[in-house]
Amino acid sequence: MDVRLDGKVALVTGASRGIGRAIAKILAESGAQVMLSSRREESLTEAASTIDGETAVFAANAGEPDQIAACVANTVETFGSVDILVNNAATNPYMGPSIDIDLPRYDKTWQVNLRGPLVWCQEAWKASMKQGGGTVINIASIGGMSVEPSIGIYNTTKAALIHLTKVLAADLSPGVRVNAIAPGLVKTDMARALWEPAEEAIAKRMPLHRLGEPDDIANAALFLASDLSSWMTGHTVVVDGGALINPK
Repeated sequence: MDVRLDGKVALVTGASRGIGRAIAKILAESGAQVMLSSRREESLTEAASTIDGETAVFAANAGEPDQIAACVANTVETFGSVDILVNNAATNPYMGPSIDIDLPRYDKTWQVNLRGPLVWCQEAWKASMKQGGGTVINIASIGGMSVEPSIGIYNTTKAALIHLTKVLAADLSPGVRVNAIAPGLVKTDMARALWEPAEEAIAKRMPLHRLGEPDDIANAALFLASDLSSWMTGHTVVVDGGALINPK
């Protein structure tokens, strides 16, 4: 099936690598004009050079309100609107027991992973979506639906993001649809500490016997961005190779 997004403008955060890069690529190659955003312009430029389609880049820290506002404004100036917002940027500066986390790293995790998506939505709403409608896709995690001892605070932010998705879906309806994707363990640099030491053993425990690839999540994002999901809002799509159904 050829899913097209012609005439749409997408803004993807955390777009220089991993899941965000894969999402930006599939949206652009499906006809959308895509603004790629992350902290480092050189990484964004390199990512954009690998994408077939119309793209632009804007360096912004996904947790800083002033930079978020500037990026959204530049997207509207460059392409005319923001029709699709993908809140993919996230951080996990701490691994270990949640009880031992220091407050600066706790605050940073919440700033980027939860406050950030809200501010991106606020700015996209004010700049474009209030008048023209649109679609928001939040990248959550199956960690927000389970307990993992080493990344408990990260997972708590993702649980909150899943709930925020429902709240915003209600607030912004009917003009804006808001959904989320909850990836399982995907082979990205950010998750390398979780999968690289025991990839084969982890894969064998999963029903589909492999870890996720960024394209697995990008395919789900394309579905949620398109009219194929036009009667969906407030939901979280789990893409995890069956990990949540496996009790082992």
